[in-house]
Amino acid sequence: MGFRLNVEGPESINLGIENILTVEFKTDTPDDSNARSTDLGTTIVLTGKILTAVNGEPADETMKLAQWSLVPGEKADCYRKVKVDVISASQVVRQIELPNAFIVDYTEDYGDEEGIGTFYLHMKQKKDKTKEIKLEGGFAQ
Repeated sequence: MGFRLNVEGPESINLGIENILTVEFKTDTPDDSNARSTDLGTTIVLTGKILTAVNGEPADETMKLAQWSLVPGEKADCYRKVKVDVISASQVVRQIELPNAFIVDYTEDYGDEEGIGTFYLHMKQKKDKTKEIKLEGGFAQ
């Protein structure tokens, strides 16, 4: 299984199966509600590897994620269109699109034993745009 991340904004960010290790899609309503709540939140959490550039190849795009995480909420480009593809046997089995996503948390960890760093990316859909989320699957081959 593999994953692809595409982020559209002032600059595009593209991470592929060599970078992304896990993807978690979550919808969350308040735990204290006794009926289906209209207070719905949607998040995507990714973990992955920070790859080093070798033999003249370009560096991976995790630096662009780190820069996006620093954009303050007052700027419109803190919200970006995010698409995540879940791939199995060379086929997209799930496609998740958050049209107005922002970064809740972004972390990079480095160690001297792994040889590469890891990243943790927690994105959330802007709550008043929840209806615009696209969750698709069952694509034909």
